[in-house]
Amino acid sequence: MSAVPAALAKAFGQLSDPAVLRVLGKSIGITLALFAGLGAGVYFGLAAVIERYGYDGEWAGVVAAVLVPVAMWLLFRIVALAVLQFFADEIVAAVEARHYPALAAQAKPLPLRREFANSLRGLARALGYNLLALPVAGILAFTAIGPALVFLGVNAVLLGRELADMAWLRHCTSHGDGAERINPVARGERFALGAVVAGMMLVPFANLLAPVIGAAAGTHLVLRRLEQDEGVR
Repeated sequence: MSAVPAALAKAFGQLSDPAVLRVLGKSIGITLALFAGLGAGVYFGLAAVIERYGYDGEWAGVVAAVLVPVAMWLLFRIVALAVLQFFADEIVAAVEARHYPALAAQAKPLPLRREFANSLRGLARALGYNLLALPVAGILAFTAIGPALVFLGVNAVLLGRELADMAWLRHCTSHGDGAERINPVARGERFALGAVVAGMMLVPFANLLAPVIGAAAGTHLVLRRLEQDEGVR
């Protein structure tokens, strides 16, 4: 797992790259716009229900002000990662161009249809696994820290997989006999990367950078492993 800190350091070091900044701006903008839309929908929906039963419509704003931040905290990592999936190819290409030019020449950019399908599958996995974790978190609620550890562990596994696959999908059929192969990054490294990114997503402002940093670091882990396995460069 010693490769994970190095991958994260390189990812942070490339934050000033214009290609990375463009993806960062787009992913943050779309993610925040989605939550703004959620907030507006919750407010107007509550206002209609509250007024229908004869209560003061101002309560809708109070309830929305409580619910939306909670929803953002619970759903941010899921929504942000799903949004990033649409632009993942740009992040991976930027890392390849700067650090792995030989491997960049072998990469196969993903068509939009496959990016969309990957995003939907990732979103479905994230929602499904987090829903399955709810009963376990509920059982451990009396421990205070138990639920947080459950969700951190679940999302570390999910994020580690998604972030490594973003890069691997560009290379999985471009080596050997052309058949798709299993991601070469060790499970321990994927889990460690996922845990770091999941932790970042719990910190205000750092959570905005976390998906892009994770995608870039995941790319380093994949391409470093390909260099070791195939002696590229």
